[in-house]
Amino acid sequence: MTTAPSTRSHGLALALDLGGTKVEAALVSSDGVILPGTRFRQPTGSTRSSDELAASVDLVVRQVLETMPAGAELRGIGVGAAGPIIVREGAVSPLNLRVWRGYPLRAQLEALVPGVPVTLRMDGLCITLAEHWLGAAQGYDNVMGMIVSTGVGGGLILGGQTVAGPSGNAGHIGHLEVAGFTDPCACGGHGCLEAIASGPRTVRWARDHGFVGETGEDLAAAYAAGDETAIMAVRRSGGAIGRAIASAASLVDLEIVAIGGGFSHVTPDLFDFIREPLAERVEFGYIRAVTIVPSGLSGNGPLLGAAALIHRAELVPQP
Repeated sequence: MTTAPSTRSHGLALALDLGGTKVEAALVSSDGVILPGTRFRQPTGSTRSSDELAASVDLVVRQVLETMPAGAELRGIGVGAAGPIIVREGAVSPLNLRVWRGYPLRAQLEALVPGVPVTLRMDGLCITLAEHWLGAAQGYDNVMGMIVSTGVGGGLILGGQTVAGPSGNAGHIGHLEVAGFTDPCACGGHGCLEAIASGPRTVRWARDHGFVGETGEDLAAAYAAGDETAIMAVRRSGGAIGRAIASAASLVDLEIVAIGGGFSHVTPDLFDFIREPLAERVEFGYIRAVTIVPSGLSGNGPLLGAAALIHRAELVPQP
């Protein structure tokens, strides 16, 4: 979209995305435009202290507030956070940020921006909202959105409404266990999808089998060059993702799954590998009918999804 949004008549959302490597924030209009010059990010990461993480959040929010157009209304702050979360308490415990366990993120933001409502949900749910609103899942009412990156996350819209569950963690497909796999997971389980198919864990599996690269980009290049270990690694991850989706579709009867995140771009073939396990369900046409597509939003999905908590609040039941 190129038309300038009307900030006076519809108001703005301050969107905040908190993950294991960065926190990012921006102003987003009611028609889903990230306002130019309002997007800021700071690092997070497992080596940072609780105070450093809190300072990163404060900094990006203050930077965004300094860009508020004159006369514009700030309707609310929408927050998408890596899980798990406790939605009623506004608390976050991102698996890859161990110094934050039950951290009161909503209260921090309410103190920073008094009088502005704050809505917190898991980042996977925000991604799903974004795809339903502006991305690849427009026109569908039974949707799973997924992130395949440093971790694996997801969220659900069923019957046109988001499904968060009592704690806010519904749809967290990254910690669904995939039969036949025993990879240990940071959550304490074994065979979780995230432990098998995230970018870092796929690279680790490849290295354990002779691959000499170190990053997802290295693995993508090796795959494109026909490296057999890289191909096996990507096929293994894609198959695990597909099996997890088939199980989820069997449970909640999905129409479409939109998948984004950095590792989802390792090769277009990844999506063929994901679709294969669904095609095996020969007696279950509703599973084979599920459409699996790349995200339509590129790197904007997390922020647009956080903004959707404010601009599409009618789809987000309160706890």
